[in-house]
Amino acid sequence: MCGRYASARKKQELLEEFEVELDGVPDQELRPDYNVAPTKTVYAVMCRVPKDEGGESAGDQAVRQLRLVRWGLVPSWAKDPSVGSRMINARVETVAEKPSYRRALKSRRCLLPADGYYEWMPVEGKKKQPFFIHPADGGVLAMAGLYEFWKDPGRADDDPLKWLCTCTVITTTAEDKLGRIHDRMPMMVERERWAEWLDPAVTDPTGLLVPAGPDRLEAYAVSDVVNNVRHNGPELVEPLEGDDVPRLF
Repeated sequence: MCGRYASARKKQELLEEFEVELDGVPDQELRPDYNVAPTKTVYAVMCRVPKDEGGESAGDQAVRQLRLVRWGLVPSWAKDPSVGSRMINARVETVAEKPSYRRALKSRRCLLPADGYYEWMPVEGKKKQPFFIHPADGGVLAMAGLYEFWKDPGRADDDPLKWLCTCTVITTTAEDKLGRIHDRMPMMVERERWAEWLDPAVTDPTGLLVPAGPDRLEAYAVSDVVNNVRHNGPELVEPLEGDDVPRLF
């Protein structure tokens, strides 16, 4: 399960890293967030046909764009958006079958940029120890995600809050040393598969979901101040030091 992650890169870095063609939120920039939690607003990279100011299609080609979405997927048929808090993750084993995800899997896929994510490991004699798991090369972690649009029936059609865009992280089984921390992990999408994963014309993307190689990610123990979502700063991803710090080897 992925229930907390860090995303501190500036928007311009993401626009360049993901070769984004359209900044979908030109007047907005999120602050660096070292403690992203469910229901927070996050960046998502997706491919969609752009819209004009009137909401009409401004072309016939989908372009790669950066958008703001809320973490916790709300299906289009949901009665209210509160269900999103329970749908932050979609298991790769069942994502193509579950009614909440299968339509999004066919054409509404996204990449959720992260610096890394947190998981908690049971440690003898103390509460669970948080670990920060991140790409070993220091690069961006492109988590496989799905997004959906939910229409608020209680708002007028011209209300800018009429439509809510939400997302979920696809997870898979964690193996090797990461499996010692937690049995689930986010599904990564490698750079060479980004274009195909985002392409809404690809209706069967299951072959693109391949677990990360055993040496692709590394983990180290961090302070348990991350347990409280009100704590937020670069100190959350600093490794713990000392002889009594839990290690994976």
